[in-house]
Parts: sequence; structure tokens; C-alpha cells
Amino acid sequence: MSSQRPLKIWITRAQPGAEATAARVRALGHAPFVAPLLAVRMVEDPQIDLEGVKALAFTSANGLRAFAQACADRSLQVFAVGAATAQAAREVGFRRVLSADGDVAALAEGIAARRNEIGGAVLHPGAAELAGDLAGALARAGVEVRALTLYDTAPAVLEPDQVAGLGEVDVALVHSAKGARALAAVLAVHPQPRLKVLGLSKAVLAPLAGVPLAGLTSAPFPLEAALLNLIDRST
Repeated sequence: MSSQRPLKIWITRAQPGAEATAARVRALGHAPFVAPLLAVRMVEDPQIDLEGVKALAFTSANGLRAFAQACADRSLQVFAVGAATAQAAREVGFRRVLSADGDVAALAEGIAARRNEIGGAVLHPGAAELAGDLAGALARAGVEVRALTLYDTAPAVLEPDQVAGLGEVDVALVHSAKGARALAAVLAVHPQPRLKVLGLSKAVLAPLAGVPLAGLTSAPFPLEAALLNLIDRST
């Protein structure tokens, strides 16, 4: 059932993704409350070695943007975990982009199926704490893979006005387990028992088990579109 009024939706993910999600929430007729619980910290002067690398694999748009900032090469084949990451790759100039339209397991399967076509190593740039074990899955499938840390995320401190506004929030969106841990830490200090939390997957929401909340619901697929579809069903 759709809501009778615009809901106030807490966008907890790090920037710049938070603003993109806020725009989508606004387009659905709801009011975004942008208060990221994570902040992206780039690795200074990363050393990128593309010798023998024939393809790039990204499990997030943040990883894609971090690589694009650190390296000007746009000639390599890109494998992206989903449509948003694939679109980010095209926006920065990559022309050969394939999207798994699913999760890390689907991405690994798609790359492994093309390992002979790739004909070399796959570089996996991303965060210090990656979503899923893409490198491990590719290695087990016989794909030469190299992981490259370009950024990390750390808990962000909410501003006093953001803390004051938490009581007006109806729903919080959580995109990662690390974000869920940060949310659990905030709610331990500022309980919001009427808050409903929507997460990208069951694994993402696991750190919030036991936290007093009005509800925890995971998306049926680990895609933001599926997550946003839950908003009107949350009332």
C-alpha cells in the first residue's frame, strides 16, 4: 500500500552516492534526509600497475570513480556489478562496459565465463573492505585477478542539527554492512524505536539485529531500484 504522505527518508550512504540516492527518493515523492554515516577517504598517490591487465572489475560506483581519478586509461574492458556502476563507467569515458545486473557472485560468474576472451589479468580496484569476495571467487574459477585498494570508508560524525532531525525520520536506507554497523552505533546513543530500516540485502542488515526498531526489511535483489521499491511498502 502506498503511503498517505511523503515520508522522510534517511540516506545513510557516503557521498557522492548519497546525493544520487536522494534525487531518486525525491523523484518518488518523498523527502530525503541526507546524513551520511560513512565518509570516503582516498588512498594518497596510489600505485597502479596495468602490466598484463586486460580488464577491470568494479563492485561499486565509488571504486569506479576512485580508479577514474587515479588513472587516465579508458581502453580496458570494464565489468560492473550493476547498472549504476556500469553507467558511472560510461560517464567517465569507458566504452566497453558489461553489467552483471546482480551481486558479486553474478559478476564473478560473468567474468569467469569470459576468461578466455579476456586473455589476461583482471584488476579489481575498490575499498579496503570490499563488498563480497570477488577476487577469491575469480581465483577459484581460474581467473588471474589482482585487488587494488584505492579508498576506504570510515564512520562519519553527524552534525548537531542532523541528530536533532532523527526523530522526524520515517525510514532509513542502508547500502552496506559497514553502513549498518555505523547506524547501529548511532542508534545505541540516539535510539529511534519507531524507525524502519530498509537494506540492500539480508547480509547488509545483519549488524542491526537486536537493535530496537519498528522494522527491518531487505530488498529481494541487491540493487538500489529494488531497495527504493520497498519505500511505499514500508507503511
